[in-house]
Amino acid sequence: MRAYFNRKYLLFALAVFIVGASLYYTSMLAGKLANEEKAKVIKIANAIKKLSTTENEQESALALFIVTENTTIPLIITHENDEIFDSKNIADTTKNEEENKLLVKKRLAEFKEIHDPIIVEFGTGKSYVYYGESYLLTQLRYFPYIQITIILVFIVIVVFALSTSYKSLQNQVWVGLSKETAHQLGTPLSSIEGWLELLRSSHPEEEAVIEMQKDLDRLKLVADRFGKVGSEPVLEEENLIIRLQEMVEYMQKRAPSKVNIHLHTTQEEVLVNLSGPLFNWVMENLIRNALDAMNGVGNINIIVTNFPQKVWIDVQDDGKGIPKHLVSKIFNPGFTTKKRGWGLGLSLTRRIVEKYHHGSIFVKHSEVGKGTTFRIIIRR
Repeated sequence: MRAYFNRKYLLFALAVFIVGASLYYTSMLAGKLANEEKAKVIKIANAIKKLSTTENEQESALALFIVTENTTIPLIITHENDEIFDSKNIADTTKNEEENKLLVKKRLAEFKEIHDPIIVEFGTGKSYVYYGESYLLTQLRYFPYIQITIILVFIVIVVFALSTSYKSLQNQVWVGLSKETAHQLGTPLSSIEGWLELLRSSHPEEEAVIEMQKDLDRLKLVADRFGKVGSEPVLEEENLIIRLQEMVEYMQKRAPSKVNIHLHTTQEEVLVNLSGPLFNWVMENLIRNALDAMNGVGNINIIVTNFPQKVWIDVQDDGKGIPKHLVSKIFNPGFTTKKRGWGLGLSLTRRIVEKYHHGSIFVKHSEVGKGTTFRIIIRR
């Protein structure tokens, strides 16, 4: 478990480092390229001025070369009254002349937001060179976002793979533990049953023998439960109310005298598909947890609400409650607030409800000092 979370934190830290380094380096490159493009536009502005003022053919040819060699940076040249005089690297060959005029006007408004214009002064007035960003610079600015998206997708895939691997390993542990427990219990149970038969033959009416038989049957039920956890159980339609009533009576006999367990339902028959032994285990775990939380005094209410497509079973106690920061952890294997126990009861309970009965279980409500309500949803 700890190794699993350490991997996630390490992966997250690595992703943050990669994203941060990428953003910094890309921002640095984009800044350098933007400065180079601005310097190039200034040269072009000076060349435009030279073309308008010089009569030297060589200077004019050089200035013309500087202007025409620009094939990447979009430019718009205007007069002082914002009248568009010329444009470069903007027109779309698939559009007609009117559409391109509208396009240039739209780009002019965009360029004014991006950069201050380069002013070209003539003897009779001024012109303004507005410029945008080259396709390469635009792509470079968007690249970090593309990279972040790719990294996030990668993280999601890796976390999902780790989570799936962890759950698969957990399932294998459950199956192995369950089968081994059932196997280990089998031999002493057979031996005890043999000894009990010898006692019964000589003392058939002895109360101790009768009670020992009940305890033996109980141990067999426990072994059977573990055997079923390790394999897919067969679900059979049965009356949930009768099943719950039997569990209430069974647990009431084993509860402290000042604890009362009540079943609340408006119907005598609620048919659902269940694995009886496993569902009994679920209810026993929930009721035992409630008993542990009540310190020998209080009420446990089991409330059944029947719907056409599902059934709610609420197990409500007035015990000490669960702190909010622990609610999300109580179903984790190994988590327990008790001084004894392995912390597997609620984890097994959730596995039985969700994996074998295709339902769900969660803490509906809990308040420290007032009690907890677990809700089981069984879908038809």
